[in-house]
Amino acid sequence: MAALGLPFWLAGGQADPEAVAAARAAGAAGVQIGSAFALCEESGMAPHLREELRGRAGAGTLTVRNDPDASPTSFPFKVAELPGTVSEPEVAAARRRVCDLGFLRTPVRGPRGLLYRCAAEPVRAYVRKGGDEADTTGRRCLCNGLLATIGLAQRRPGGRVEPPLVTIGKDLSFLSALSPDGAPYTAADVVRWLAPGAGALRPA
Repeated sequence: MAALGLPFWLAGGQADPEAVAAARAAGAAGVQIGSAFALCEESGMAPHLREELRGRAGAGTLTVRNDPDASPTSFPFKVAELPGTVSEPEVAAARRRVCDLGFLRTPVRGPRGLLYRCAAEPVRAYVRKGGDEADTTGRRCLCNGLLATIGLAQRRPGGRVEPPLVTIGKDLSFLSALSPDGAPYTAADVVRWLAPGAGALRPA
């Protein structure tokens, strides 16, 4: 990448001053930080979910797994296993399949024109639009799940509320420096902690 002469950034497990310095030494313009900011106080994630993630990570009881089936786009994203979220099979099974946001729908050509479908929508609707029923197995509604994760869960008839779907990286080692006791931290704390690595190769 460096030989191309174009700016590039490294991502994944880079939330550490030494990792930032190594990326810069390798010619990277910088790094992309996700999870460290996702768990900070300014994050859009619902506060109780941030707290639970930090607490479980600190206690060594948090499980984050790659789920190749959950996304209707087939992208194998990482799901945090938390009670009350769609990471639990019983919670996912109890949720009524509905596609009323449609951010991840795929356009397909139908007999009467353009159609939009999603593997997480009601199975009969997906098949009616020409989809393979097998593609719906295990799919989760990311649109509703992620909105619930940021505290914007839709409310359904009968008092039901859309459950969260929490995604987070597997490498949460940064918490030992930023939140050793599970306490809250800010985005500024993240920047201050990483800055020495970025500054190691900063031009004079």
